[in-house]
Amino acid sequence: MIDVSPPDNDAPEGLVARLVHIGEGAPETGLTLGEFMEKLGERAFGVILFALAIPVCIPFLYGIPQIISLPMLALATQMAAGRHEPWLPQKFAARQLSKSGLVRMGRIAKRWFGWIENIARPRLLFLSGRAGERIVGGVFCLFCVSILTPLPLTNSAPGVAIAVAALGLISRDGILVLLGVIWGLIWIAILVIGGPALIYTVIDWIRGALG
Repeated sequence: MIDVSPPDNDAPEGLVARLVHIGEGAPETGLTLGEFMEKLGERAFGVILFALAIPVCIPFLYGIPQIISLPMLALATQMAAGRHEPWLPQKFAARQLSKSGLVRMGRIAKRWFGWIENIARPRLLFLSGRAGERIVGGVFCLFCVSILTPLPLTNSAPGVAIAVAALGLISRDGILVLLGVIWGLIWIAILVIGGPALIYTVIDWIRGALG
């Protein structure tokens, strides 16, 4: 096994920097999901769910988000049940993550969420405590089911919601937890009330705005 731990004299701080380092130092064959969880160095739900949510956030990406959402759902269920440490069945832990995918994960985490991690700080601590974590875990289960829905953008919106709320859990920032949960619930409401027609309207608007 190749050691991807950062050197002591130049240790990057924060989860985002850790993801970048894991991707760059991973062997060419990649890592299994179980090995990846070990490299993260923390047995915390927020850390692992944030990392897994990164590829789910990529817009108009199909297949990979749906595959990743299954272990995410398993972890969110454990979180809601009050389990102290995350655990994955062997069939999930044995899934392979490619080196290119790990590198891309780190780059996206740095580009999209690095600035959020930098401004995070402990506040509204009750939202990131044990009771709050269980409630958030239940909401995450709903978001993971949304990711499994085979419609455009049904992965990106809840993926971002999970990533932001997970960062809040990691940093004890209740405001980030609240923002992530609210954003995800708004998307779920759009999905339930508007259905596919509204989703495709939103997609057309985004494509028009991008030219």
